Amino acid sequence: MSVLNSIVEGVLLDLEKRRISDSELAEMIAVASAPISALNSLQNKSFSIISEVKRSSPSKGELAQIPKPELLAQTYEKAGAAVVSVLTEQQRFGGSLSDLQAVKANIGIPVLRKDFVVNEYLVKETRAYGADLMLLIVAALDKSELRDFYQLAEALGMQVLIEVHDQDELETALDLNPKIIGVNSRNLKTLEIDLGNFARLLPLIPSHIYKVAESGISTIDDVKMARSAGADAILVGETLVKSGDPFKTISDFLNIDNRD
Repeated sequence: MSVLNSIVEGVLLDLEKRRISDSELAEMIAVASAPISALNSLQNKSFSIISEVKRSSPSKGELAQIPKPELLAQTYEKAGAAVVSVLTEQQRFGGSLSDLQAVKANIGIPVLRKDFVVNEYLVKETRAYGADLMLLIVAALDKSELRDFYQLAEALGMQVLIEVHDQDELETALDLNPKIIGVNSRNLKTLEIDLGNFARLLPLIPSHIYKVAESGISTIDDVKMARSAGADAILVGETLVKSGDPFKTISDFLNIDNRD
């Protein structure tokens, strides 16, 4: 079993423990605050950052305790992040839907639910808990699921970050005519990182689609490399939560044009 399959299996097991009725979920969606456009927020700057609340990972184990994710998210917002990503998968990443709610209630910029959305319920749950932007991972879905979940998310008012790791997945994503595509340098089946993925895939994405470089970005040189490959934004988690000064790290990453 690949790492991705194992994570998805855990996601579904966790879901069964918390699942509520369809009518209760519909009530939550009805009273949730209207989604904020993540794309507008990202496009406010020539280069943007999606900053992630991330306690642990399958490859590195525990990264940071983060007892109050909303305080970290507020730091991200003050530093200039365009979007805050919140990991809600519990078994491998130590996240929760409570984290998502706490962050959403305490910042004014859009929130991405970072999880492995693999069924219709999870799409609806994402909106019910206040997310503005939702992740769909091409490697975790077949083509019909990808299209159905993408269309449902948009019908619920959310925008979608479509994540790809290779050219075949990119071609599948482009069939949706999405607004945002993320290129992941991490192979979710093996957890191996290859930053060269940015240079291989980002130039293949049409200019009208917003491009995000995801995973493995830890230095100014990494940021410059992703941007030179065509990234409009980067998504960073581990580096921020381990930095000791996420405000400075975000500021440094966003100001690479002012560096030699």
